[in-house]
Amino acid sequence: MQNPEVREEHVSANAREVTAERPPSAEPGNPPAAVPESADGRVQRMMDLLHGALVMQLLAVAAEFDIAELLADGPLPVPELARRCGAHPQSLHRVLRALAGQEVFQEVEPGVFALTPLAQTLRAGVPGSVRAWIRFWGMPEKLQAINSLSYSVRTGRPAFPHVHGTDWWSHLAAHPDQAELFNDSMGILARRVHAATLESCDLTGVVRVVDIGGGHGHLLATILPRYPELRATLLDQPSVVTGAKAVLEAAGVADRVDLVGGNFFESVPPGADAYLLSMILHDWDDEQCVAVLRTIRRAMAPDARVMVVEAIVPEGNTPHDGKLRDAIMMALHPGRERTEAEFAALFAAAGLRHAATTALSSSTGLLIARI
Repeated sequence: MQNPEVREEHVSANAREVTAERPPSAEPGNPPAAVPESADGRVQRMMDLLHGALVMQLLAVAAEFDIAELLADGPLPVPELARRCGAHPQSLHRVLRALAGQEVFQEVEPGVFALTPLAQTLRAGVPGSVRAWIRFWGMPEKLQAINSLSYSVRTGRPAFPHVHGTDWWSHLAAHPDQAELFNDSMGILARRVHAATLESCDLTGVVRVVDIGGGHGHLLATILPRYPELRATLLDQPSVVTGAKAVLEAAGVADRVDLVGGNFFESVPPGADAYLLSMILHDWDDEQCVAVLRTIRRAMAPDARVMVVEAIVPEGNTPHDGKLRDAIMMALHPGRERTEAEFAALFAAAGLRHAATTALSSSTGLLIARI
């Protein structure tokens, strides 16, 4: 047994040591000393990164409650806004106040909010609208999977099935309202980014293009008006392609598009001049991607081309949206975003050769593969 006198002396010495090193502000009764922020702003930078998740949630709430649409005719006081959208007034005020600090909405006088140019993008059906995209980002089931990203990092498997007991596509098939939201958000992506990518690729002389996994046809609705002689086939799940008719009719091109319900792992329509895969391959792992590309390869004529629109992740430390979106892919799907070299390897494994890449200033690029 330790000598009590020795133990007492040992504790006393430690106590004296701690007392000597304790800063004055750490004495009992005083608040802890503030941690000085680094002169280069690292602490604030890290806090800004953390706040990004909160801003996304606030935007999703604003989109869900149609705040921008309610303000389209002019500023409104919070109580009236809350009455019209079915919200708790004080809580709604807190959301709008936070977003006004991000230049989304403006408090023109105490408790009265108005649109800003940035907030206009939250309206539905206006040029530049991203309302559906924001609502998709805020989908609770999607966020729950992202919040379990550590599971994916630990296991190498997507978190969505782990959290919800089913894969992403089966979940959407069982929830038509969420499937519609997903398709609408993909339509925004097609109109804003993918069509811009295809502007760099000359389709003159192409008689037929097959849009594989083309959803509701938003991309074809953008491409076909530019090429009056071009005909197209839209291939997707039978439950999906039925939603393309209205989109294609609105664009005036429905008579030039054949709608085909099917499975691109099993077969694709043969004999086309070009096969388009727009944001498809990133959903699948390497083996599955090669299977899709081989299916296309079997259907291709010798002079046909495969056109892949995807994020092309740059090497090194270059900032890129694809590097961030890759975390979403990790949570939802077995697939991932890829570098140019990784796409070239997929083509080679499927019996194709990488012929060209057109990079964009935004987050996507166009890769061409041929036999």
